[in-house]
Amino acid sequence: MGKRCVFSTNGPPAAGPYSHAVAANGFLFVSGQGPFAPDGSGVRRGTIEEEARLTLSNLRTVLEDAGSNMEQVVKVTAFLGNMNDFKAFNEVYKEFFPTDCPARTCFQAAGLPMGIQVEVEAVALVPD
Repeated sequence: MGKRCVFSTNGPPAAGPYSHAVAANGFLFVSGQGPFAPDGSGVRRGTIEEEARLTLSNLRTVLEDAGSNMEQVVKVTAFLGNMNDFKAFNEVYKEFFPTDCPARTCFQAAGLPMGIQVEVEAVALVPD
């Protein structure tokens, strides 16, 4: 199986020259998602909880547009602008991954694109 580039029609447009996700060999590699309006109007600034909720909603949208879903996520990498937001981020994260959570790494990033507070990328299975 070769690679298949995914461009989500329901999620926010890519902010650069990259695919929303790439499917290869039964896996889906989702590019970093942030708190971007699905209608393409840009960043939706808010509290860390609001930005995290929109970010994870965008992740879910890309997964679904690619034929996968949140239950198929096996690995998440989260980038926070401030590690002091770790607890608040986790509270929102639990809304999207309430059981059987994927493996996860979380970093504080010195600077995220367009001044956002959170970015999340994931690897998921693509069911047959």
